[in-house]
Amino acid sequence: MTRPRGNRHRLRGIVVRDKAARTVTVQVTRRFRHPKYGKMVRRNTRIAVHDETNEAHVGDAVEIVSCRPMSRTKRWRLVRVIERGPEGPLVTGVEEVAAHDASEVPASDTPAAEAPAAEPFAEETLAAEPFAEETPVAEILAEETPAAEPSGQGAADAEETPAS
Repeated sequence: MTRPRGNRHRLRGIVVRDKAARTVTVQVTRRFRHPKYGKMVRRNTRIAVHDETNEAHVGDAVEIVSCRPMSRTKRWRLVRVIERGPEGPLVTGVEEVAAHDASEVPASDTPAAEAPAAEPFAEETLAAEPFAEETPVAEILAEETPAAEPSGQGAADAEETPAS
């Protein structure tokens, strides 16, 4: 005779990491009313979830269910992918700023006499300047800091050395 299983906890969340084999990290957001102040509060919990077929990817909305412990941190199993996330890699900060063109920024409604005109970003200036690939760091530092020779007079050297 087999006993029916009880109802297991089911949650919905967003996949935030899918680098490991058969494991995804799901962020579950819960909302509740603050017991004292009554304001709605959001709390995020990150849960390690077992994904046997590696079907979930970053950005996907998924449904998970509690299960027996599968490892030290995994106590949840992926049931289904509810909605696929955005296709392609996520862009973070640096690439976005480098790709941004000054001409795409909308002009403000203030007259040009009140606000100074911004110069467009010139990529040629970056390409023309030699940098660490061509000049060793030690040579750059040697050019910037003058070599002060100690005279052996102690405090008199400190007074004569210009502060930078």
